[in-house]
Parts: sequence; structure tokens; C-alpha cells
Amino acid sequence: MAPSIQRAVLFDLDGTVVHTAPDLAGAANDMRQARGLPALPEAELAPFCSYGGRGMIGKAFERAPGDADYDDLIREFMTTYEARMTRASHPYAGIRELVAQLAADEIRWGIVTNKPEYMAVPLMEHLAFDPAAGCVIGGDTAGVSKPDPAPIHLACKRMGLAPAHCIYIGDSDRDIAAGRAAGMSTVTAGYGYIPAGEDARAWPADRHVAAVDELREAITSLLPKR
Repeated sequence: MAPSIQRAVLFDLDGTVVHTAPDLAGAANDMRQARGLPALPEAELAPFCSYGGRGMIGKAFERAPGDADYDDLIREFMTTYEARMTRASHPYAGIRELVAQLAADEIRWGIVTNKPEYMAVPLMEHLAFDPAAGCVIGGDTAGVSKPDPAPIHLACKRMGLAPAHCIYIGDSDRDIAAGRAAGMSTVTAGYGYIPAGEDARAWPADRHVAAVDELREAITSLLPKR
């Protein structure tokens, strides 16, 4: 009898597994209020969360790489965010149940994010998923970040899995590009932090879901059979 195939789902973190906008936007607003500026609505900042600190500084202060005070603002943002990143962030409704069902189906899971590892690992530990992710790969873990496929390949290596036996799910075009370049099927999380003006359905993913409760069917349809 042929050995059974070990399968896994790899997820992006922010905007796919965890709703981190309350703390990302909160950190940006902490900085604005420290400067006497009014807070911006979370809904206005959320679409820029996909770009992390760069997105928050860009929206909250209209600064971009190369601007004179950009590097100082980024450093301040990272420090401010790290101090509060577990305050209000939480898994999307249905995600805890999904990973439990994946385990019941003998499907493993892991995280590949562009968030720095020193933030991603403590956040995941704080959220205490059951079962825990099989790996947490940050944007600096492999030396390069998505859309380069190296972080996804590293995740497969650490979990002892072939890319062809995994799928990648994320809420940005970088996620889809990285997953495809890594040689696996991809799913767009349309409920996540889709940048303003972008049509996520136009990204070359194998499937697009609009809600977490659509993920399980997409996963089972794309993973190879055991």
C-alpha cells in the first residue's frame, strides 16, 4: 500500500487568519494623537494594513520611503505597535474552528507572513490556536519576503512537506504570486485587507473566497487526495 500523502494549508497572517487592524491602526492613531492630530477611523486605515508599517505611515502621515522623516516614523511605529499588538487583535470568526477541522481531516497548517518574525511568533503564541501552527515564518526568516517564494519553500522544508501537497491562502497579490511561484495552488481571502482600488478577483488565484466559512470547501477542493 502506498504511503498516505502529508498535506498542509499555509496562510498569510494579517487579514487572513488574524484581524490585526485594531492594533495596527491603533498604533498609527497613537502616533497621530501624540502629535495633536485626530484619530482616523479603523475602516479607513484597514485596507493599508496589508503593507504593514509602510502602509500605516503612508496613510496616517502621507510619508513614503525616501522622505526625510520616513525612517524615524517607521521605527516609532514598529516600537508603538509591538507594545500593543496583542491588545485587540483576534482571529477572524470561524478560523479557530477551521484549523481544528483541518486537524481532524489530518491536514496540517502553518503561517507565512511578511510580518517580522519577532512579532509574528509572539502574536501567534498569544492567540494560542489549537492545534498550534506547524511553523511561523516571518518576513525576515528566510532573508527575503513575499512575493519571493523562498519563505513558503522554507515553511514546506520545516514541516517536511512537498509544495505540491500544500496550498497557500492570502489577501494580497504578493501572496498569490508567492504561492504560485512556490508551485502550489492558491486561494484569495477576499474578506481581508484588500488594498483600495484593487480587484482581488483579478489576481491569478485558483479560488477566491469572500468569507471564512467558504475556506474549507476551497481547501478540500484544491488539496490532493490522500
